Amino acid sequence: MIKTIPRPGPMGPCTETAAMVANAQALVVSIHQLHLKITGPGSHAAHEALGDFYEGMPGLIDKVAEQYQGAREKLLEYSTVAAVKCGSVQEALTHMKELYNEIVELQRIMPFSEVVNQLDEMKSLIASTKYKLMFLS
Repeated sequence: MIKTIPRPGPMGPCTETAAMVANAQALVVSIHQLHLKITGPGSHAAHEALGDFYEGMPGLIDKVAEQYQGAREKLLEYSTVAAVKCGSVQEALTHMKELYNEIVELQRIMPFSEVVNQLDEMKSLIASTKYKLMFLS
């Protein structure tokens, strides 16, 4: 679950940005695995939606990291995060909602507008994927 993130100093939230990047990368791995094993009614639509997510998200994550490091002029220190359990579309939706909320919190404390805008792109992909999984599969 998302914790309230304290406001960082004027140079930006390095720890919080690195954590969000690592969490997002871990989710991508889990979504990709779910994409490969999804079956049953509505599975084709879910397979496509999950595929769009795992194909699109890595580039967006990379842009956030690069833009932040360029704006902050400091490399982030990333920790390794284990992939989350995504054994079903419902579990994937839960984790997507958690990531979405984490991004919202990061945007709240982010001093760099270009990074905030890129985080919006991540939220857009999450929202679109949630829509497809909830209403089209």
